[in-house]
Amino acid sequence: MTETKKNTTLEPQAETEVLEKPSAGIHIGLLGNYADTDETRILLTPEACGLLTSAGIRISMEAGAGVDISFTDEKYAEYGVRIVSRDEALKCGLVLSYQPLRAKDVKKMNEGAALLCMMGGELFEESVIKALLSKKIACGCLDNMVSHHDVEIFADIVDELDGRAAIMYAQESLSYLGGGKGVLLSGVAGLNPCEVLVIGCGTAAIAAANAAAGVGAKVVLMDNDVSALQLARPACHPVVELIAIHPRVLTNRVKSADVIITANTTRSFEFPKSLSSSLKDSVYVLDLTESHPSVSVPRTVAMALSNPLVNFFDEMAIKDGFNGMMVTTPGMQCGMVTFEGRLVDKLIASYLGLPSIDIRVMLSTSN
Repeated sequence: MTETKKNTTLEPQAETEVLEKPSAGIHIGLLGNYADTDETRILLTPEACGLLTSAGIRISMEAGAGVDISFTDEKYAEYGVRIVSRDEALKCGLVLSYQPLRAKDVKKMNEGAALLCMMGGELFEESVIKALLSKKIACGCLDNMVSHHDVEIFADIVDELDGRAAIMYAQESLSYLGGGKGVLLSGVAGLNPCEVLVIGCGTAAIAAANAAAGVGAKVVLMDNDVSALQLARPACHPVVELIAIHPRVLTNRVKSADVIITANTTRSFEFPKSLSSSLKDSVYVLDLTESHPSVSVPRTVAMALSNPLVNFFDEMAIKDGFNGMMVTTPGMQCGMVTFEGRLVDKLIASYLGLPSIDIRVMLSTSN
């Protein structure tokens, strides 16, 4: 058998260079929280950042921003995040921060940039609003925005976590380790469970009631609107009692409660001061309108908020960036505070005594 050898020449081929195309030029500056506050929550996990960077969205994160949720800078860097100083992150076209920025930081942003955050007291400071207007920053609050299904998705997530974490706080307070009498919320054979009274009918109140019922407590949820209670019924644990606020009934429930959680009621309601003397000595009381227990579970918050935020930024990329998203998405418009150098939030404008304009009017005249 004769073997035939063939001479083959291998010609060098031009190497194809794959260039990452930025998605609509979106460059996010992810910030951490102010060190002199108790805030621990941030908005994106490393994995969520990875989904965004793989789609061509650039992310620059302030060094150390993920410490409170137990993620290192190196972990974020693994997912394509560039670690920078706070000042450099503030120079990005879209700044993302759980807390609203203070005036000194707003002044460091590029003129015409965008800021997305959660609603906070800083936005009711005149110096902050004037800085936003001066720099023509488009500022939007995520928790005031609604989805395409008219759901306040960011606000609902935080409210649910606040409600669930409130019961965690209550159990710790009742326990010996928390300085209490060493009481367990749930009952055991032969013993009555603790009584939990929840006043309010929003997402946070329902989440607190369900969490308490889930661990075996006896739970009553009260509100001053019967129709709201009817709507809440399907969302509540079957053992939760839903009762309308009535002076005598409220007094009896307050007297026997081991835990009282107050939240926003459907109609204006103020807890009667006269009932203070009726409280048990060991009762645990928490007002969800003034405190946010979810600060104790910031990693869970970041994980929960990352899911809708990835979808949010994916849609933004499809709509050619922040402005394209904003002008075509009514739900996003609901959360805007300032836009193109004008104040568009009526509540903040009324509080500060400043003029405002309806953003829909602005957009209709510009088109």
